[in-house]
Amino acid sequence: MIDTPLYLRVLRYIKPYNIVIATALVCSVLASAVNLYIPQIIGNVIDEVLATKDTTTLNLITASAIVLIILQGIFMYGQTYLMAYAGQKIVIDIRMAIYRHLQQLSLLFFETRPIGTVMSYITNDVAALQVALVNNIVDFVSNAIMLVGSIIFLVYIDWKLSLLMFVTFPFILYTINISGNKLRTKSRTLQERAADITAFLQETVLAIRVIKSFSRESYELERFAHENNRNFQAQMKIVQVMAIITPIINILSTIGITAIIWFGGHEVINGSLTSGSLISFLIYATNLPTPVKRLSNVYGDIQRAMAAAQRIFEVIDTEPEVNVRGAKDLPSIDGYVTFNNVTFEYEQGKTVLTDIYLEANPGELIALVGPSGAGKTTIANLIPRFYDPTEGSITIDNTDIRTVTLQSLREQIGIVPQETMLFNGTIYQNIVYGNLDASKEDVIAAAKVANAHEFIMEMPKGYGTPIGERGAQLSGGQRQRIAIARAVLKNPRILILDEATSALDTESEALVQQALDRLMIGRTSFVIAHRLSTVQRANLIIVMEKGKIVEYGDHDALVKADGLYSKLYRIQFNS
Repeated sequence: MIDTPLYLRVLRYIKPYNIVIATALVCSVLASAVNLYIPQIIGNVIDEVLATKDTTTLNLITASAIVLIILQGIFMYGQTYLMAYAGQKIVIDIRMAIYRHLQQLSLLFFETRPIGTVMSYITNDVAALQVALVNNIVDFVSNAIMLVGSIIFLVYIDWKLSLLMFVTFPFILYTINISGNKLRTKSRTLQERAADITAFLQETVLAIRVIKSFSRESYELERFAHENNRNFQAQMKIVQVMAIITPIINILSTIGITAIIWFGGHEVINGSLTSGSLISFLIYATNLPTPVKRLSNVYGDIQRAMAAAQRIFEVIDTEPEVNVRGAKDLPSIDGYVTFNNVTFEYEQGKTVLTDIYLEANPGELIALVGPSGAGKTTIANLIPRFYDPTEGSITIDNTDIRTVTLQSLREQIGIVPQETMLFNGTIYQNIVYGNLDASKEDVIAAAKVANAHEFIMEMPKGYGTPIGERGAQLSGGQRQRIAIARAVLKNPRILILDEATSALDTESEALVQQALDRLMIGRTSFVIAHRLSTVQRANLIIVMEKGKIVEYGDHDALVKADGLYSKLYRIQFNS
């Protein structure tokens, strides 16, 4: 059976387009009514025209049939166009609803799912849902009218013949119900296999340099063939269920029609039924399996769409790990940041940070150092509230950041990551992303602070130069300086730098470091550092190991303390 609450929830997206869909359904009803009347015309021709050889009546019936067919064509056009219009609008609405909710979810949601799977929610699943929302509504209405109308005409023509026809109906309905339940289960698997392929393609396209550098094209082909085969097997299981429905319905329908021909023939011979009525009855009877088969297909399509709907609503119903209910705007800040005994777990029992306490005064430079996996990046991610602490609190200017809106918090925080993310657009579009209301003069000024203006002006179209996906047309140093210009334009009070120069050559590093030095002036800055040479002038160096602060102080004091920082320093400088 169809999950009624789930289907009703899907149908809510139709409400804004009720008038359009209602008009389309009226067109569908009228087109179906014409179809239902055609057998009656044929019966009348046989009984009234051919028997009496009345050419006037024949001409009148023929003319009326042509008019009806033209009207049917107009109604079918209206039905098709209006439902397509509503369908596309509904798809846009659902995609927007999913995308809007995805924007509200925390980083943890995206970190625990392949990118391709997230993309599949908006592409494959919504496309499958469109079938249930729009296409099947028209099919259901038109075929239901054909089915009910045919039954009414059959009973009207001869109720005894109708009883013969309906003997096989319970078996047909049972077949449709059983197959529909199987389709829903198997369709869920098919949607997951489609998502796996999308995720695989996303991963391999992004990693194409690695694949080619290791000459792993054949290996990736084998992996893709495996994913394709899994998708094929899931698809064939659905085809297998669908393929058996039609022959079963045909067999049962043929049995009923054969009985009608035998019994109806006897009635015509006995004079209790006219030849025209029998012909009309047979046309209705032979046409009856068509709406039944189409309704069974509609039922199967709806069951498949419900599998997609389950996946979509699982996303929409996912509560953001970062709660923002009842929050207020954070006013302009000075940049006083405090971690009050913060503990954080990514998963239950997997502690990443333990009892972290630190203070950063406005304008100070705080360096976070330590081995990989010590928890430095996690601290940086907690400040803009990408995650919430498991225990303890984080305050900015003595305001708990859990009590303020995410937008007002993040608008005052700038982040320059180690792996720069640029968008597929122009240089200007990527810089102005930091402040969409900025003027062109502001963008140029920010680029100059970031040591980017000079190389930008050497580009073919200057600030209007396209940079390709993820900034592929730029060097690593150029990408970083664009990212810094973007942060400059944002003009944040708190700045987070995740080893923004570690992947650069010496010349690019010098230019980027100079730009960063300008950017940090007057701002509370948190720098995640692997190269200790970049943090020697920090006001406070926090040394972390296994999620705990093990040392803190300035560079000279920590070197003299002969602890973990001193050890890391000696290793890097080989002294």
